[in-house]
Amino acid sequence: MSDATTRDAPASDIWTGPFREPRNMAAEVKGSIHDDATATKLGFRGGTVAGSVHLDQFVPRLVDLYGERWFETGGLSLYFTQATVDREEVQAVVVGGEPRARLSMYNRAGAQICLGTASGGPDAQAELAGRMAAQAAADPSGLRILAALRVGDEGETRVRIDAARLAAHREIITEDLPAYADGVLPPSQAIGLAHQARAAAVGKAAQPHVGLFGALEVQHLDGPLRADVDYRARTRILKLTESPKTENTWHQIVFADGDRDVARVLMYLRFLKGSSPLWS
Repeated sequence: MSDATTRDAPASDIWTGPFREPRNMAAEVKGSIHDDATATKLGFRGGTVAGSVHLDQFVPRLVDLYGERWFETGGLSLYFTQATVDREEVQAVVVGGEPRARLSMYNRAGAQICLGTASGGPDAQAELAGRMAAQAAADPSGLRILAALRVGDEGETRVRIDAARLAAHREIITEDLPAYADGVLPPSQAIGLAHQARAAAVGKAAQPHVGLFGALEVQHLDGPLRADVDYRARTRILKLTESPKTENTWHQIVFADGDRDVARVLMYLRFLKGSSPLWS
């Protein structure tokens, strides 16, 4: 989708960012997809950079297109096509803007890392809406890692990103913006909030297993999300799917500050069958 869109778009409508070198900050977490030994055993080139890190690389252009209100009502929706490794150079591309922008990212060799959409407000045609709809629901009786999960499962917890954590993240972020100095959370840290609610969403997945992000969406509803705020995170399993190599969850997390819904994250998590003794 992104290649054709880029070829057909006027040059003035195409923004190409600089190459950046995202860091694998979880390389020391043994047994995870970020660990070189574990990742290579499962067929990856090495420990992977968290997909959430790549979201931030698009934001400077989105703020150019939609203004600072993007942190209040805007969103971005990314589907990952290839994992990256530590300091692998990648470049963000943004095409258009209204009613949505088309996003893509490539490494130096020209391999696509992700593709998606962004907009200044809620978008019923965001990238992940179509991706989720296109996947057939899994037969629950065929799931092993996710056998204890059901569509409609819900949970609730409290989540928070401290200012100190945001400051530490800004030291390695691919694109730092003035808003982050004022405590606004970049998309990667919205995913960090959502990850804190992981137990409420997929805590019943059978251990041991190795998982990774297949797709991520951040949609601000009445933002911005901020550091040092305690949010109530409501999670819900929307869909369970399966492929020859993975069992997958689609689940959303809505962050509320009091009675106000501030933002929503949609996660597509892939659980690798090859990492589970239930599939050996």
